[in-house]
Amino acid sequence: MFNVLITARVFGRYSQEPFRILENGNCRIAPNPWPGQKLKEAEILSLVADVDGIICGEDEITARVIAAAQQLKVISKFGVGVDKIDVAAATERKIAVCNAPGANSNSVADMAFCLLLAVARKLTLADKQVRTGVWQTVVGIELWNKTIGIIGLGKIGKAVALRAKGFQMRILAFDSYPDRDFITRERIELVSLEELLSQADFISLHLPATPETRGLIGAKELALTKSGAILVNTSRGDIVDEAALYTALKEGRLGGAGLDVFNIEPPDTSSPLFELPNVVVSPHSGAHTVEAINKMGTIAAQNVVNVLNGIPPIAILNPKVLRKGD
Repeated sequence: MFNVLITARVFGRYSQEPFRILENGNCRIAPNPWPGQKLKEAEILSLVADVDGIICGEDEITARVIAAAQQLKVISKFGVGVDKIDVAAATERKIAVCNAPGANSNSVADMAFCLLLAVARKLTLADKQVRTGVWQTVVGIELWNKTIGIIGLGKIGKAVALRAKGFQMRILAFDSYPDRDFITRERIELVSLEELLSQADFISLHLPATPETRGLIGAKELALTKSGAILVNTSRGDIVDEAALYTALKEGRLGGAGLDVFNIEPPDTSSPLFELPNVVVSPHSGAHTVEAINKMGTIAAQNVVNVLNGIPPIAILNPKVLRKGD
């Protein structure tokens, strides 16, 4: 049988199907004495000596971990982003790196709109006031017929665009590798980053963390934004310069921000962003719905089973490792 280490904290929490997939694929679960916890490198190193597969969440699968896992054949991300996995080191060892694209798209898109609405209608302020006995009308702004700018039109960005259509919004998009059929069909305007920032009433970020995207939204970019615009980030924290974001919010150039992700997670509670009443925050939970967790679990498990049994996985980041002779 194959040994599979599961470090993803909510894998199989709401459905036994992911475990059934592993069992039917001749896999057994390797011991993990820290279930439900995000593991440190040293803890992962102590568990990987004889594992054939890893199903990971936000744990860092470093080059040291990969080197220590001599039997390892597949790393399967419980989710989409693989910025915490050393894909180059895995590829060097001919270890497949898989993920679950699309499994959490609807959940993250819902969270993006949840944050947009919460900031636009000052929902957390209203909630706090009512709970403390202050019965005072809170005045917000509408989304209806406004302009939304979507930075990154992948699966999640597309799901956000479809929701924006329900609000009769004008949709701008910036994407380096655009799906032109989708853009044409949904009547989306493909524009430069500068055009998007200067025209959008609402800006929603949906990019992976890469060397090209880290720090993409800094002081220069925020200075281009339309006065009173609202920024939402449900992708990766290091895409935004948090110090520059604080300044833009404090000075009133931005009308508000909704943040599900941060430069450092968990963020320091002394962050100046937390002092601002026009900032709504959540603990990187955009992908955490029952439906998304179940989908991510089944895909992550199936990817492991497929690779270990010589079958092409559902989604793989480094397909050349499966080719004979490469």
